[in-house]
Amino acid sequence: MNAVIQVENLSVHYRHIQAVKNISFSVKAGEIFAIIGPNGSGKTSTVESMEGLIHPAKGQIRVLGYDPQKEKEAMYRQVGVQLQSSNWPLQIRVKELLKLYYNLYPTPQDPQRLLALLGLSGKKKHTVSKLSGGERQRLSIAIALMGNPKLLILDEVTTGLDPAGRRGIWNILKKSREQGVTTVLVSHYLEEVEALADRLLFLKSGEIAYQGSLEGFAQYAQHTLKCDTHEASLEDLYLRLTEAGWED
Repeated sequence: MNAVIQVENLSVHYRHIQAVKNISFSVKAGEIFAIIGPNGSGKTSTVESMEGLIHPAKGQIRVLGYDPQKEKEAMYRQVGVQLQSSNWPLQIRVKELLKLYYNLYPTPQDPQRLLALLGLSGKKKHTVSKLSGGERQRLSIAIALMGNPKLLILDEVTTGLDPAGRRGIWNILKKSREQGVTTVLVSHYLEEVEALADRLLFLKSGEIAYQGSLEGFAQYAQHTLKCDTHEASLEDLYLRLTEAGWED
């Protein structure tokens, strides 16, 4: 399978802090690729480098063949991004906001369909200020899907959602994968990663501790912890690894 994202020798610095330390990985077409790790492990810096939001100190990145720094406009025609927080005007109505994004893309999706898909049809006349945290999160996903993207980059996509809402988003991402959409998923919900991801990248202190399949992660944890992990969930393994001194 072709690599949709190729990251080689990426390093990110903030003054005297080295947030990401010479990491390399690739994301295959049509997969859900999860990035996990404790706070401060370099997840957001890595993703923001891929999105072209920050300029890395070193390394090469290609997203759908584009350089995120030099070809950002062309890249974003094919990429949907959902950030941890969005600064939309609070008094803009939901239908107006979606119309704005609809006009940015050459082949956008039907806004009414997206509202229905995300359970927001009854909120289209509401201003953003009237939406709950979970509703704003669902709206950000609708906007990420608006341009019929080949690639989705989602940062804590189900934060603020109730269990039913979370499962609904999971189903949307699974259907998107069936349609050939590639997804990069940053999440602290290990149950979510276990339910969705084909492969994962585990970052610790800006370095790659593990990358590969979920099955391989269990073997990696068993080797690292030097104990039987056969019955453990992904969340159990992650917590035991971080409690074993893998978190600063």
